[in-house]
Formats: sequence, C-alpha cells, structure tokens
Amino acid sequence: MAKKFYIETLGCAMNVRDSEHMIAELSYKEGYEQTETLEEADLILINTCSVREKPVHKLFSEIGVFNKRKKDGAKIGVCGCTASHLGEEIIKKAPFVDFVLGARNVSKITEVLHKPKAVEVDIDYDESQYAFGDFRSSPYKAYVNISIGCDKQCTFCIVPHTRGEEVSIPSDLIVKEVEKAAKTGAKEIFLLGQNVNNYGRRFSGEHPKMNFTNLLRLVSEVDGVERIRFTSPHPLHMDDEFLEEFANNPKICKSMHMPLQSGSTKILKAMKRGYTKEWFLDRALKLRQMVPDVSISTDIIVAFPGESEEDFEDTMDVIEKVRFEQIFSFKYSPRPLTPAKDYEDQIPDEIGSQRLTRLQSRHNEILDEMKSERVGKVVDVYFEELRPGGKVAGRSDNNVMVQVDGSEELLGKIVTVKITDAGRLSNFGVVIA
Repeated sequence: MAKKFYIETLGCAMNVRDSEHMIAELSYKEGYEQTETLEEADLILINTCSVREKPVHKLFSEIGVFNKRKKDGAKIGVCGCTASHLGEEIIKKAPFVDFVLGARNVSKITEVLHKPKAVEVDIDYDESQYAFGDFRSSPYKAYVNISIGCDKQCTFCIVPHTRGEEVSIPSDLIVKEVEKAAKTGAKEIFLLGQNVNNYGRRFSGEHPKMNFTNLLRLVSEVDGVERIRFTSPHPLHMDDEFLEEFANNPKICKSMHMPLQSGSTKILKAMKRGYTKEWFLDRALKLRQMVPDVSISTDIIVAFPGESEEDFEDTMDVIEKVRFEQIFSFKYSPRPLTPAKDYEDQIPDEIGSQRLTRLQSRHNEILDEMKSERVGKVVDVYFEELRPGGKVAGRSDNNVMVQVDGSEELLGKIVTVKITDAGRLSNFGVVIA
C-alpha cells in the first residue's frame, strides 16, 4: 500500500507553489500519495508563513494538535518561512517534530525525510535552476516562480531573512515550464516572485540580460497561454515601459497588485520602501488612465512606529484617490530580525485597532459604491471551480469573481458573462456567449 502524506499550506501564493513542489518531489521520488485525512497520513507537513506574528504563535498549538491526531509512526515536518527563521528552536519547543525545512530548501524534502531531527534552513541555498517534478493544484492554471528571495530591506519585513537574497530563474527554464503547463491545459499562467518587476537583476550564472517586461513578452508568445497574471510587482520599479506592456498586451490580465504599505512619504521612508506618496499616486492614476477597467489591489500597514494621525490621513487620502478594488490591511506586527521592532514611537494597540477599523470601514463603503457599477457589465470569465447549488465560479480578466448556473462543462473555458448581481467579493451572472 502506498505511503500517504497530508499537507497544510499557509500564507502567500509562493507558499502554494512551494507546496506543489514538495508534493511533486514526494510523489515522484518517494511514491507518496496525497490525502485530505490527517489521521491516515504517514507524513504530515505544515508549510508556514512568518510575515505576521499571529500565525507564528498559532504554529506550536497547531502542530500539537497534529501530534495528538496522527497515527502511530507518522512523521511531522515543519516547512516554509517560520521554519527558516526559527530552525532548531522548533524541535526544542516541539520534540515530536521530525524535521524542519526552510523556504529556500524545498528541493531537500526527500533528504530530510530520512535524517532524524534534520534542520535544513540555509537561506543562501540556490534552487533557481533545480528541476522540480510536475504538479499543479489546478489543471486550469499554473503558478510559475520567476525568482526566489528578496533584495529589498523593508524595515518591517522578515522575508529577506527567510527566503534569502534575490536570484532570478533563467528565462529559458521559465518558458519551458510555461510550455509544459500550456500543453496540459493551463490557459492561465501566474508568475511569482517577491518583486516580479525587479526580474533579471541577478542570476546565479551567466545568462542573457532580461527584464520583467521582456519576460512578459516571451511568456505571452507561448502557444496555449491565454491569460497571464503576476504577483507582486514593486511600485518602485513600475516604469513607463512596464505599464505600457501591461496596458497593451492582450494576454496580460488587467488586475495589478500595488503594495502601498503607507500613504505617508515620511512613513514610507522609515519603512525603506524607496518611493513617495506622489510616485505611488502617479503610477496608480496613470494605470487607471491607460486601462479604465483595471482592478488595483494593495497591502496596507497601519500603526507603523511613528505614524501620526496626519500620516494615517495620508494613507486614507490615497485610498480615496485610487479607490482600490481590494485591500489587504493589517496592524503593524513587530517581526524578529527587522529594524522596525526596535524603533521608538511604537503605536499603542488600541490606536492601531481604531485606525484599522476606520480604514476597513471606509474601504467597505467604497466597495459598496463599486458594486452597482458592475451590474450589467459584460465580462469574459475563465471558469475553474464548482460551487454548491449548481454554480460554477471563475474570474474575469480584471480579477472579478463571478458565479453562474452551470456544470463541469464550463470548467477550463473562457466564456462571456453578463453580471446580474454584484457583491463586495463575489458576483453572479448569466452566460451570454
């Protein structure tokens, strides 16, 4: 009987792709089969996120629950970003954990399985040219890494300490992976990197000079690719060439994630983001002008150390001017190994909570204003998921989630839909072509 593994993935799309890589390695090299039932697994993996404090605190209680539920002899492995920065401390706190595998060491999954109490967390390890086996969570789209690590030194962010120095993956390897995915039915390609539009800054060997705009052109030339998405671009690197390619290439989906973090130039400087409020607004409003139907999402941190009421008002001003379709908003969370945790002027928790509530409330009002604008619109939807009640769900070119009455016959197809009812996060429509 085949060995079985259970995997829980937390955090970002890059973690999802890391999990897919681990699944492929375990399947091809060790003969494991995936199970959704923890109690029948011979191997239990938790792929962690350390961007915020709360998930890290929850980790030890969660793996304690796993330990109580697992069958005799089953192994537990802690992987991902929290594994990178805590390392051996995880096994000291939870001796029942069998191995720890950092976010930059995914290709070693089949090695650590056979090493008692293995800890592999080298953030300088280079996997940029490692050939992982093929596995995708969805047959309809493919996540493709274009770089690993991060060279930015944002003062609030732990990622450079968990994923290491930024290295771009050679474009020929990226194109080959895209070609494989397209040949097996993936119409949509999702390019991943901590700062995708910084692509080409550094390779681990000699490779032709290439920037992100040129990479987008290469990927869009692959037969079978109909949609291209990517995350996350950095506002600092949003030059005119990049914006023009985004606007004019019909295969690039018209949704852009632009991580603002703060609307205050003073706070942006303290965060070491490298741009000003004015630069961000210039890029976002130029984007709106070039692509009227573009959907813009963002990340915002409130109550960063030293944030005054005036600084917070600057953030609210950007929200009013850009009118983001989606905001991932958080109170500042001090992270180990980051300069900001030692800054003076830490903001009291209750003030942070008040600001977050105010920001989220205003954004919900904006979303409610946008809802009525969507009713009656005609959009092309790529259907990927069956929903309860005889519904099929997918996303429009500009990332609007749409559900229609239908069956599996719609899955994997791009279909024209008229939106009949709009909500903040999901919309309903009827197929018209």
